[in-house]
Amino acid sequence: MAKPVPVTQADFDEKVLRADLPVVVDFWAPWCGPCRMIAPTLEMLAGEFDGRLIVAKLNTDENQALAEKYNVRGIPTLIFFRQGQPVTRQMGALPEPMLRESFETFLAPAG
Repeated sequence: MAKPVPVTQADFDEKVLRADLPVVVDFWAPWCGPCRMIAPTLEMLAGEFDGRLIVAKLNTDENQALAEKYNVRGIPTLIFFRQGQPVTRQMGALPEPMLRESFETFLAPAG
């Protein structure tokens, strides 16, 4: 069962921007209560969507330059990447049904 993949400044390009699958990056921090609230849901969805997308976790305390580059103003923020490009984002600790729907919508064929 797939789990969220930790990413850092050093491997972000490889694991996110050059990934073969779409990637959902969770911008989070250890002190963030809402981040800890959605962590189990993201772990579950990472397993459920294994083979269809990658869930990555980026600690904003340790990777501030990336948080700034992607204009992350609050955490948790999920940024959905397709072929190396951010296509949408969600902020806040959303309940599991809304997160699941976001993942499904992101993976749905365009048009």
